[in-house]
Amino acid sequence: MSDSDTPGSTLKIKSLGLSDPLHRYLVDHGTPPDEILLELTSETREKVGIMAAMQIAPEQGAFLTFMTRLIGARRAIEVGTFTGYSALCIARGLPEDGELICCDVSEEWTDIGRPYWERAGVAHKIDLRIAPALETLAALPSDRSFDLAFIDAKKSEYKDYLERLIGLIRPGGLILVDNVLWMGQVVDDDQRSDDTVAIRAFNDAVARDERFDRVMVAISDGITMLRVR
Repeated sequence: MSDSDTPGSTLKIKSLGLSDPLHRYLVDHGTPPDEILLELTSETREKVGIMAAMQIAPEQGAFLTFMTRLIGARRAIEVGTFTGYSALCIARGLPEDGELICCDVSEEWTDIGRPYWERAGVAHKIDLRIAPALETLAALPSDRSFDLAFIDAKKSEYKDYLERLIGLIRPGGLILVDNVLWMGQVVDDDQRSDDTVAIRAFNDAVARDERFDRVMVAISDGITMLRVR
């Protein structure tokens, strides 16, 4: 594997404060991406260009599979699927009869991931719904039967996604939220883009929200972990 093919070289901007060699070391000493995930990363980069930076980093993928298995999740929701890397990782952590509902608005991007879901043997677990995520979430029964959610979509809607998920995730279930450190811009007062302001506001609200046990971890671009009380 050449340097250009290493997992750490494709999305190095996602891993704050790590040099390329240290990032490669971190990935290699966890559960590194297999051939299917590496090929999905490569095809994503080829087909969507600079937008490939939206794909989660390899250590995040391993983390998603780990956490899904750790809590014994059977039903999960993903808000923002892109080309399917995170969905594949979550689905791998589910049992054979598990279910992952994926919310996205782009058939073009999600179609890139579908063949890889098939190759990985997890396509039967994935229910992809092409529609605005808030509409998909609103249509789900509020029976709190889901165990896990992963939010990685429109930053200005993070608060709204979270509110919809409250009625869907069981007590003791997990909600994982990506990009909460936003390339370090959350602590730079000169950064006032709409996404930066939205993520700051979301982070501040969550920090005061007693409906959750909460921790922010510096994995890649930052993940907030919320355990529903």
